[in-house]
Amino acid sequence: MSEQRALVTGGSRGIGRAIALALSASGYEVTIMGRSEEALAGAIAEGVARKSRAVDVTDEAALRQAVAETGPYHVLINNAGAAESAPLAATDLALIRRMMAVNVESAFTASRAALPGMKKLGSGRIINVASIAGLKGYAYVSAYCAAKHAVIGMTKALAAELVKSNITVNALCPGYTDTDLIANAADAIAQKTGRGTAEAIDHFAKTNPSGRLVTPEEVANAALWLVSEGASAVTGQAITIAGGDP
Repeated sequence: MSEQRALVTGGSRGIGRAIALALSASGYEVTIMGRSEEALAGAIAEGVARKSRAVDVTDEAALRQAVAETGPYHVLINNAGAAESAPLAATDLALIRRMMAVNVESAFTASRAALPGMKKLGSGRIINVASIAGLKGYAYVSAYCAAKHAVIGMTKALAAELVKSNITVNALCPGYTDTDLIANAADAIAQKTGRGTAEAIDHFAKTNPSGRLVTPEEVANAALWLVSEGASAVTGQAITIAGGDP
């Protein structure tokens, strides 16, 4: 294969879209996956990626089949994720299981499906998009924090397992990022508290060490470095992208 191929889950919006676009601009043949065929088609039409596949990443069999049928891949970006907030008293096992399924299990399934192809190709890069919520605790998002901590633990374990190969595994830990996820969260806060949406977004921005929201492109730039040959000795790392230590 003369052309480097990359897969980005959750690639039609937000951070995933920015990473897919950056990889495409760098010459990768990019496939994006997500649940919405309409959103995927829109991203393809706008040049974000060359191919797409509609799949629910929480459906293990469907995701495994999709990766196997569309691969092999030199690069896997496990970006698909979701966040739900609730105080502990209102956090039931169903919520925890939803957070684990979309944030952790999807990355596990996709990595396991992509690894045989990477080994045959002789090299590979796996990047798990985690969060600063995987490095510290935040109130009212215990299930989300638990899931993102698990993503980082899985990243380090798989990196150790593959350390003798030419396959690296790293995690990106963005702070609050200017995506529709934050916009939706701000809307929800505004509805529950009566505060303005702009005020809620400002709260998220001030939570980052830099005092501002991270841009999706800043996260994408870090991903581009990790997939480069210059980062071949970097593995098992959880890289913070928040303008400082969380």
